[in-house]
Amino acid sequence: MTTSPSASGIVIIGGGICGIAAAYYLAREGIASTVIERDSLASHASGFAYGGLSGGIPNGPQTNYPAIAEGMRLHRELAKELPERSSVDIQFQDRPVLRIALSEDEAATGRQHLDWQQAQPGFTVRWLDGGEARRMEPRLNPATVGALHVEGSADVEPYRLTLALAEAAEKGGATIRTGRVTGLRKAGDRVQAVMLEDGEVAAEHVVLAMGPWTAEAAAWVDTPLPIRPLKGQILRLRAQGEPYAISVGHGKNYAMTKPADGLVWTGTTEEEAGFDESKTTDARDRIIDSVLLMLPSLVDAELALQTACLRPVAPDGALVLGRVPSLDGVYVSSGAGRQGIMMGPAMGRITADLIVRGKTDVPIDAYAPARFAS
Repeated sequence: MTTSPSASGIVIIGGGICGIAAAYYLAREGIASTVIERDSLASHASGFAYGGLSGGIPNGPQTNYPAIAEGMRLHRELAKELPERSSVDIQFQDRPVLRIALSEDEAATGRQHLDWQQAQPGFTVRWLDGGEARRMEPRLNPATVGALHVEGSADVEPYRLTLALAEAAEKGGATIRTGRVTGLRKAGDRVQAVMLEDGEVAAEHVVLAMGPWTAEAAAWVDTPLPIRPLKGQILRLRAQGEPYAISVGHGKNYAMTKPADGLVWTGTTEEEAGFDESKTTDARDRIIDSVLLMLPSLVDAELALQTACLRPVAPDGALVLGRVPSLDGVYVSSGAGRQGIMMGPAMGRITADLIVRGKTDVPIDAYAPARFAS
C-alpha cells in the first residue's frame, strides 16, 4: 500500500532541473518536499546548457520522444505560469530552427524523417533548397544545398528556468538545502531516511535526481544504475552584426544569439572524459571549426566565454525514470543526456505523478530502472 505523500517526507537528491521540477510539481499539488544539493542550484549541466527547445523534431523518431513531447508542452505552460509564481525571467521565446546540409548526402539524411516530422502536432516542418535557406539567413555557408526548417521550436535560459522553478517550489512549501548524501537508511524493502555527512532526513519517498552522479546511488538501492557522464563544452562569441533570430544547426552542432547576454552560443562537444569538467583548447578549436563551417562570417568573432558540463547518459540512450524495483518509495529521474532542459519539466512532472497518484499518463515503460537489473 502506498503511503500518502501528504503525510510523509519526500526528499529529492539533486538541485538540477529534474529535481527542482519534481519539487515544483509536488508543490503544485500542495505537497512539500526537501531538495538536497551538494553544491548549489543548477551549478552543473542545468546552469550551463544551451536551452534549445526543438521538441526533438530535427532528430527524428527516438525512444525518448514521449518525454520530449511532454516536455515541450510543459515548457509552454511554464512560460505562462512562472511569471506569476516567481520573480525570475526565464527568457522563453519562440525561435525557428534551420538545420543545414552542406552536401547532397547530408541533404538525403536530413529529409529521411520528413513525413514523421511533418505529422507531429505543434510544428510546421519544411525542407528548403539552398537558395531558400540562404534567403532566410544570408550568413549561412554559401555551400548550403538545403535545410530542414522547423517552426514551433523555442529556447529558454536554463539557469533562470531552474531558479524560477525553485523559487516557485519554495513558495509552495518546498525546502532547498545544501548537503552531501552518503546513503539511505532502510527497513526491509522500504526507505526510511536519507543519510547525510552531518545527520539524516526522514523520508518515505526519495527521488534520485543526481545527474551523471546517479550511479553512486546504485549501492544504496541494490539496483544497477549504469549512468555515465558525457562532457559537453559550449562557446559564447561576441560578434558584429545583427543577432541570429534563427537557431542554425549542422549535424550535432548549433549556433544562435541568446537574449540574456547578446552573445552567439555555439557547440557542443560529446566527450568521454569521466568526471573531468575542465575546459580544453581542443574542444574550443573543434567548436570554432564547426561554427565557421555553418556561419563563415563569424571568423572575426571574439571568444567571450567557454563553459563545460557533464550530462547523464545511460548505455541505451534512454531515460532512467521511474520506480526502483528493489526499494519501495525510491524513484530515479536521470539519463537525459543533451536534452536535459528539454525533458526536465516532464521528468519532474512524471516523478511527482508517480509519488502522488502512483501512475502517469506518459508512457514510461522503456525508461524503467529495472531494465538494468538483469
